[in-house]
Amino acid sequence: MSQKLVYVGMSADIIHPGHLNIIHEASKLGRVVVGVLTDAAIASYKRLPYLNYEQRSIVVSNLKGVSEIVPQATLDYRPNLRKLKPDYVVHGDDWKEGVQKKTRQDIIDCLAEWGGQVIDVPYTKGISSSMLNERLKEIGTTPDVRLKRLKRLIGAKKIVRILESHSGLTGLIIENTFVQKNGMKVEFDGMWASSLTDSTSKGKPDIEAVDLTTRLHDLNDALEVTTKPVIFDGDTGGKVEHFPFMVRTLERLGISAVIIEDKVGLKQNSLFGTDAIQTQDTIDGFCTKIKAGKNAQITDDFMIIARVESLIAGKPVEDALERAHAYVEAGANGIMIHSKNKDGLDIKEFCLRFREKDSKTPIVIVPTTFNQFTEDEFAEWGVNVVIYANHMLRSAYPAMVNCAKSILENGRCKEASEEYCMPIKEILTLIPGTHA
Repeated sequence: MSQKLVYVGMSADIIHPGHLNIIHEASKLGRVVVGVLTDAAIASYKRLPYLNYEQRSIVVSNLKGVSEIVPQATLDYRPNLRKLKPDYVVHGDDWKEGVQKKTRQDIIDCLAEWGGQVIDVPYTKGISSSMLNERLKEIGTTPDVRLKRLKRLIGAKKIVRILESHSGLTGLIIENTFVQKNGMKVEFDGMWASSLTDSTSKGKPDIEAVDLTTRLHDLNDALEVTTKPVIFDGDTGGKVEHFPFMVRTLERLGISAVIIEDKVGLKQNSLFGTDAIQTQDTIDGFCTKIKAGKNAQITDDFMIIARVESLIAGKPVEDALERAHAYVEAGANGIMIHSKNKDGLDIKEFCLRFREKDSKTPIVIVPTTFNQFTEDEFAEWGVNVVIYANHMLRSAYPAMVNCAKSILENGRCKEASEEYCMPIKEILTLIPGTHA
């Protein structure tokens, strides 16, 4: 009689006794094939795993009782099950309730097509991946690990969601804030270090008046208490001769990417559009800057993203496309397309036409003005990264102004505390190392 085939699906990011017990019980039933979820499968419902698919597969393949490894490309087991037709699927019995209950039933129905069976192994008490993840977040990360995460996120997720941070506190909010939608955990994937909010929070104009050293000193506050990747707003990148030093500095700190815009002269914020003088660099001039930056970087993981300002300067989409393709040819790892038009139609046209010629280069957008579109719609256009570029600062300012006015109007802080302020204990619990 041939040996029975047993299928076990797992993320295997953090192997613990619960996983070992499931494999042990599965091996009693026959030859164990483990479907290791790909990065994309895991990222579709929770955070990107710490280890990539290849690393996790090596770990699992060396566990006692495992006969074979196959990739599981989706949360849905059924494509692999119909291909392998296992006699058993083994899983912890925790999936009898909660968001995985439907998945379990789908598997039972699928196995019934050839007489297979689901085996529920009692959940191992006292251990959970969620608990271990929290402990790992407390430990923190390293510059090398943080640096690599953005490229992995772009490769694994339909849309990478980035939110502006200008302090350690806003970094902690981005690190810890999430919502549950349709049984999935939805959170921000990383942080945007905006020159606009860095300048504004210091009461200075957004004209590159705050130097790189000062900005990085403040960014370090967020780096110390977070683990998610950072995209740095590099403005124009400075002179060609200076840009390599910016690249080396950011890469050394573990920043994942820098975005530089193809403008020259005194910086004028792009949202002023043609109301301010927007002078673009020549294509050759900006390509030279990109090449200088690429030659300076050490790792393959750091990204230089070219920001095309043609639409901001009142030029047609054709000009933006010509520049974007030239910048990619020069070595840019991504293209950011920007516009102040509220209908967003020029952005949509650019993305669709860019994708006709280039299906791989990541597209980044900042929907500050065309904010009526959803992330799902952007993904349909071919967008990879959405940056919410200034919302933390913009939301904080009116709240603080209203709080200050309330204290002045009432001659006390009672009304301000009740209407505009969160309990002090709640904010203290957000800060690592704070004890009651």
